Amino acid sequence: MGCVSSTAGAAFGSSIPASTLSLGIRNQDMDLFEPDGNGANGVNGANGANGVNGADGVNEADGVNGAGHALPPPPPVIPPDVVPLRPEADSIPEPVKKKNVRVPIARRGLGTKGTKIPLVTNHFKVNVTNIDGYFFHYSVSVSYEDGRPLDGKGAGRRIIDRVHETYHSELGGKDFAYDGEKSLFTVGSLPRNKLEFAVVLEDMPSNRNNGNASPDGHGSPNENDRKRLRRPNRSKTFNVEISYAAKIPMKAIGDALRGQESENSQEALRVLDIILRQHASKQGCLLVRQSFFHNDPKNFADVGGGVLGCRGFHSSFRTTQGGLSLNIDVSTTMIIQPGPVVDFLIANQNVRDPFSLDWMKAKRTLKNLRVKTSPSNLEYKITGLSEKPCREQTFTLRNKHAKDGEDGEIEVTVYDYFVNHRNIQLRYSADLPCINVGKPKRPTYIPLELCSLVSLQRYTKALSTLQRASLVEKSRQKPQERMSVLSNALKINNYDAEPMLRSCGVSISSGFTQVEGRVLPAPRVRASALRGPSGGRWELWLSFLAGLFWCTSNDESWRWGVRKGKGAMGRRACPTKGGEGHNKGVGPTAPMPVVVKGS
Repeated sequence: MGCVSSTAGAAFGSSIPASTLSLGIRNQDMDLFEPDGNGANGVNGANGANGVNGADGVNEADGVNGAGHALPPPPPVIPPDVVPLRPEADSIPEPVKKKNVRVPIARRGLGTKGTKIPLVTNHFKVNVTNIDGYFFHYSVSVSYEDGRPLDGKGAGRRIIDRVHETYHSELGGKDFAYDGEKSLFTVGSLPRNKLEFAVVLEDMPSNRNNGNASPDGHGSPNENDRKRLRRPNRSKTFNVEISYAAKIPMKAIGDALRGQESENSQEALRVLDIILRQHASKQGCLLVRQSFFHNDPKNFADVGGGVLGCRGFHSSFRTTQGGLSLNIDVSTTMIIQPGPVVDFLIANQNVRDPFSLDWMKAKRTLKNLRVKTSPSNLEYKITGLSEKPCREQTFTLRNKHAKDGEDGEIEVTVYDYFVNHRNIQLRYSADLPCINVGKPKRPTYIPLELCSLVSLQRYTKALSTLQRASLVEKSRQKPQERMSVLSNALKINNYDAEPMLRSCGVSISSGFTQVEGRVLPAPRVRASALRGPSGGRWELWLSFLAGLFWCTSNDESWRWGVRKGKGAMGRRACPTKGGEGHNKGVGPTAPMPVVVKGS
């Protein structure tokens, strides 16, 4: 508001209380008064921005002494017992979230150049009959009996499979697809939005051996091992909670069948891909995203260094212009060479015998790999190596046959235990470190020659140049061979027998999809002249030598440079040492003396 001067106060007269006048007075505006009333907030000036008698003053249409002739009435007094109404939380509308609709880039048109030919693609046509239902997405939480979350990967699938076996009726007889982590999908809803189960998984007793126990658990002559065999399998209890998360319409698959990508197409196709992963997991395949690798020695190719190239296949659902299809292609990953640990280490370090191995490097290479022990055929995970050789590494063994007065525990070496107590002959492990498959505070030592690496364990370190070259050479396939491999992969997987795909009404054609292609004319290259290909290649070396390169000479050596114009190759004198290349910072020298005949 503007300021009020003494003249304005006289105009209002005594009928306006002082409190009313104070509403229009600001101390900071007092400095803006001028004698002629033309200040920025002047009272009587015609140009006063907020002046009382100015153009926007109080005495205008809405002024105090203008047309209103009275002040507005004061607001009514609110009784103290009145409670103001507050809007309920449920009645407040939520802001509408705009979803980004993913639309594929429109093609400007189809090409017409070239000769049309039929092509065979590595796509298989997909038909879906059930597009009116919904995929229900559930969140999965797995924890131990004491509430700790499940740590590690791999056990989740076993636990969810046990839930499906034990509580099949409580799940409404539904089959589901589990991604191995925290997502589970069903066709149709489960009986309730939140389900809780408790399942029990058994562990073999020998998997928890300590230094006093026999790592094999079979054929031990001592009483301690015989009691362990009679003891029931140790088990763990897990709590599983399945909670509703979202609903995905299967209509999105129908849109994909028509070659259209809708809002939920990617989510629906992700569910179908998870079904493929689960199907491969049940067959014992190594899973690397959407690539699956069977444990078949025919698919292994040695690339050196104890590393094998394992050939598998990639499988996923794709939307195309012709509709939904299953894309299958060959894939290769690196795995550790299965078999005796000693053979792998010798190949990995390229040495002649195990006594020449670098054991610090071997410890880093073997950590977290899985081995099977002989003769029990039980599986363990390597946690390290012993600090001493097998004949010197000791542990405490309980002596159940000790008489009164004798010590009930004796110190024995790992070598002596396996040779004398287990009657297992060791050929070369006496002077080599032992494999540790226990915990840091409770190690379990096994002689090296009794351990074999399990198949299908990924090798994640970088390959050498020779390994990469060998992999490329051995992964090369001819078109007919590649078609045969893909057809066999589709036949072996037998996707038509997958319960989840059957419930979705998904059927996959067994024949390759044929499309129309065009053979484009070969481009012509201009190098001193416009030239086309001859015999599948462009003969350009004469043009380059004749028109692009020139040779310079001085008293010391010959030097080559790149010329800008055309002309025949010839020997020219260089005005400065090194020629144009030397001026540009490039100073090549001749690898050998050049002798020019007739010069």
